[in-house]
Amino acid sequence: MPFAKSLTFGTIRFYHHLNDIVSPLIKKPLEKDNLDLHCLLLLGAYQLLYANTPTHAAINETVGIAEKIEKKWAKGFVNATLRTIDRNHQTILAAEHFSHPTWLIKKLKQGYPTQYQSILRENNLQAPMTLRIHPSIGRKNYQEKLASIGIASMPCPIAEQALILTEAINVSKLPDFFEGSCYVQDASAQLASQILNPKAGERILDACCAPGGKTTHLAELCPEARIIAIDSDQNRLGRVKENIERLQLENITLMQGDAASKAWWDGAMFDKILLDAPCSATGVIRRHPDIKLLRKPRDINNLAGIQASILDNLWSCLKPGGTLLYATCSVLKSENETQIVAFLERTKDARHVDIGLDWGIGEIGRQQLPCREFDGFYYAKLTKV
Repeated sequence: MPFAKSLTFGTIRFYHHLNDIVSPLIKKPLEKDNLDLHCLLLLGAYQLLYANTPTHAAINETVGIAEKIEKKWAKGFVNATLRTIDRNHQTILAAEHFSHPTWLIKKLKQGYPTQYQSILRENNLQAPMTLRIHPSIGRKNYQEKLASIGIASMPCPIAEQALILTEAINVSKLPDFFEGSCYVQDASAQLASQILNPKAGERILDACCAPGGKTTHLAELCPEARIIAIDSDQNRLGRVKENIERLQLENITLMQGDAASKAWWDGAMFDKILLDAPCSATGVIRRHPDIKLLRKPRDINNLAGIQASILDNLWSCLKPGGTLLYATCSVLKSENETQIVAFLERTKDARHVDIGLDWGIGEIGRQQLPCREFDGFYYAKLTKV
């Protein structure tokens, strides 16, 4: 149910704040078998503080769930706790709480001392639904078609094919979606193929390609280019195949392969390489709030090591004069600018090239922080001399 999904995502999005409110109200620690009551209280607190659920409904329905999970004895406890929260909701909301894990707040503050609070606030908002319009259709024409059926949108000035919808809708309502008219993709991610600028006759590698957004974008921008797309996960490659078929593209070769090795490679050099590296995904928390719960500090160093290994491996597959575009959906410098600086220092035939867009901040690559139009994203363009 959409309503249940909304409540679940909302509770996860504000988990750290809700937990700080609920935990002190539980005077006696809950037994392991009753930890579901803690989750139930978080769900009720979310409705009281952040959702538009009427107070009586939020409390009564949450209390009712205690009985449905066969814990009728806890109904009074749940009711009293939620009513305490409701009585104090104005005071609670008056004190800003960024609702992020402490370790991540510290990293963001260290990396962006004047901007970290705006990053945290953006992460707690819902991201817009953005479309990539097929170049054969034209963005303006598709925008007019959307308007004719009551779907409002606005073009993104940086991403040439992007339309940002005023409200998210089911893809089945998008004109000719299943015939390949458009692809749901954030504007930041759409810039990858735009920056790489595929040309006829080029052999282009899309490493770590799943679910295929950038792969299909490269292919539709230049049907005369040959796109080789690899991913280590066979199941995820199935999703790429589905997107290729929906968009009716014929210039993509799919292969299962680990970008950190050469077991998949036939030895033919690439003109261009897109490395959408495995990362912490800290730039897309507004789309995936569970990242705040699942990601741990130790993951960052592990990911940085994997990124460095893939960079070194793929660089040897690139032709002299060729271009490698490094991309992550992270906002952590250790995965982005610091990573590229270290690569340039150890790789004598690598040079940094400006991406040439009025987008993002930084001198070595460009770092976009999350905002209304864009997910948090990083790009670094490198050429082999």
